[in-house]
Amino acid sequence: MQRVLITGGAGFIGQNLVHAWRAARPDDRLMVLDAMTYAANLRSLEPLIADRSIQFVKGDIGDAALVRLLFDEHGFTRVAHLAAESHVDRSIVDPEAFLKTNVLGTFTLLQAALDAWRSSDLIGCARFLHVSTDEVYGSLGPGDPAFSESSPYRPNSPYAASKAASDHLVRAFVTTYDMPAMITNCSNNYGPYQHPEKLIPLMIIHAVEGKPLPIYGDGSNIRDWLHVSDHCDALMSVIERGRIGETYNIGGGNEQNNRDVVGAICDTLDDAFADDPRLAARFPSCPAAKGAACRSLIGYVTDRPGHDHRYAIDAAKLAAELGNRCSVGFEHGLRQTIRWYLDREDWWREVTSGGYKAWIDRNYGFRVAV
Repeated sequence: MQRVLITGGAGFIGQNLVHAWRAARPDDRLMVLDAMTYAANLRSLEPLIADRSIQFVKGDIGDAALVRLLFDEHGFTRVAHLAAESHVDRSIVDPEAFLKTNVLGTFTLLQAALDAWRSSDLIGCARFLHVSTDEVYGSLGPGDPAFSESSPYRPNSPYAASKAASDHLVRAFVTTYDMPAMITNCSNNYGPYQHPEKLIPLMIIHAVEGKPLPIYGDGSNIRDWLHVSDHCDALMSVIERGRIGETYNIGGGNEQNNRDVVGAICDTLDDAFADDPRLAARFPSCPAAKGAACRSLIGYVTDRPGHDHRYAIDAAKLAAELGNRCSVGFEHGLRQTIRWYLDREDWWREVTSGGYKAWIDRNYGFRVAV
């Protein structure tokens, strides 16, 4: 039985990890620590909190007193550190918030864990997993090999730079203080509970509401898409069986450009509306409700500054050492994700109220068609 702290557990990947961990390891004691900023949502965790399957604490990883108190009271033996500001567009608007959470917050958590584990003689059996991103490696050209764990760091956005800095902190703690930590760098995640400002849910929701589907630049930017369930499986493997001090890349092996992803979303929605007449009554503004194509909503807008062209992950190390390989193909995972958002209108209606609309207007309102 492990005593587990999951930071950022009310976020997209965090929620999915909590459910995956609870199902795979029912005897472990789980605590979620989350500051509950705009991207967090407790709805999926409320049943687990109500029946005491997990404990939840609202708090900031940068609050040293709180973090130390939690370690003292609960004696965590596992930390899965997912708390982070993660949206590139927001990092361009407000980089300071990313430095505070991603760099200083990670430092505070590392220091608290190290001190607690040293004083309680848990340093030999504890594990700290730092969850990071492929964006720390920068951008690939069309013919470049995929990122490996030895790829140089070349971050191009404030978000990527803040995550690169936090990766370096973790590595430094391992080397200097014998911190029992590991790092994972993942590709673009998608799946249930993703905040609607990210590409896939944004396009799904805009399409069913009949709103424009804004694609940056010419839509040729390529990402490696990883279903969140595959990511969570890999995270649990790394924290239990990964080698201390090592980095493991986690990718989906599904390189797609943004233009094709949005097109696939549109085509899948067209098919869903054709197969289920009830959707037209629920979403009458969607072109598919009138027998038209959702692709008619697609438009190309001014690109964001420093937009990386291509990401790709070489996950051979993860497969060779831990046996983890992705099981969710992109076509199947995308259909499943679209269906989830169609069935969970109550969830995204709540999330997209208030400040969300102001952010969408702020981020896309000034961009012109190209």
